[in-house]
Amino acid sequence: MFALAKAFGTIYAATLLMQLGSSLLMTYLALRLDAEGIAELWGGGLMAAHALGMVVGGRIGYWLINRVSHAFAFVIAAGVIVAAVLSHQLSDWLPLWLALRFVVGAAMMCQLMVIESWLNDCSPSDRRGGAMSLYMVASYVGMMLGQLLIGLGDGLNALVLSGVAIAVAIGMIPMAMHRGRRPSAISQVRVRPMFYIRRLPQALGTVLASGLLNGCFYGLTPIFAAQLGFTPAQVGQFMALSVAAGLVAQLPLGMLSDRYSRVAIIRATSILLCVAYLPLAFLNAPEVGWIMFAGAAVGFLQFCLYPLGVAHANDNLEVELRVSVAGMLLVAFGIGAAIGPLVAGTLMERLGPQGLYLFGIGVTALLTVLIRDGRKSSVSIVHASQSISTS
Repeated sequence: MFALAKAFGTIYAATLLMQLGSSLLMTYLALRLDAEGIAELWGGGLMAAHALGMVVGGRIGYWLINRVSHAFAFVIAAGVIVAAVLSHQLSDWLPLWLALRFVVGAAMMCQLMVIESWLNDCSPSDRRGGAMSLYMVASYVGMMLGQLLIGLGDGLNALVLSGVAIAVAIGMIPMAMHRGRRPSAISQVRVRPMFYIRRLPQALGTVLASGLLNGCFYGLTPIFAAQLGFTPAQVGQFMALSVAAGLVAQLPLGMLSDRYSRVAIIRATSILLCVAYLPLAFLNAPEVGWIMFAGAAVGFLQFCLYPLGVAHANDNLEVELRVSVAGMLLVAFGIGAAIGPLVAGTLMERLGPQGLYLFGIGVTALLTVLIRDGRKSSVSIVHASQSISTS
């Protein structure tokens, strides 16, 4: 792990700062909407706009990386995010905020494509799980710090937006200073999305489920906690504890996923996560301590699905397709993150805050049923595409 941290330290630092800003922004917007009494509808809408931006950003990111290289694409996207974040201060008009969330989502998608394709391309195949685990650790440390920072004030001060912009801007520095191995040039061959769906169904399904669940976490969990009577500081602590639990899970997850069937681990994680949602969905007026504990258990398991799906997808994958596969996976995540908050927000509006975790139970139960433990080696996408074209 030390060697991986040394090789990709600047990449991980950029990831941490990017996620700090993103986490702080999402919680700030959720608390602002809750204070206005329009949290469920507009909270889901803003998260959906962000996710739809990610979907569109998949195409933009592919074009941008091909045109200016990985590092420059990251810096360009960061500049767009800084401008969009500060533009929230221009007006409280919610349609404008929807448009800005779309822009932030598209630019952040470009950054994620840069980071994930970089790590998957440059890390050894037998250390990819560890590299992705450290990436998730950096992500969750950033998210946790963002949630803790929201508790320093009342959570509603517009200076939070300046803090978000500062974090994203500083994140350009380590990315620009990276002197290690650079990723390969991306493939110019277009591979249709349906081909990925046929070749990577379990990985895409896992990432889609992660998008459904994590989209709700970022957009609606602060609203869930606020509606239970939590103060802004307690909301930040609840979110930070959930993220911290996800962070703790990453290192053992990386070691396990490099030794055992990733599909088997995905299925076991989904089953345990379904069980972990039960107290939050069905207990009436539990104590704050129990809510915190249950949130930590959920975070420990929920944040494992995405890195497992990504690592599984990149097994035996040709290096020139890393960017396109990273984009496809992030699009699947974005689609889930667009749908999840809208459905869960509707359930919360009709059933109360517990509707958020009823939705989570449904998603994980479905994933458990659909995922199958396949121990066969993945077939190379390039070889498979050649066989398709010659048949």
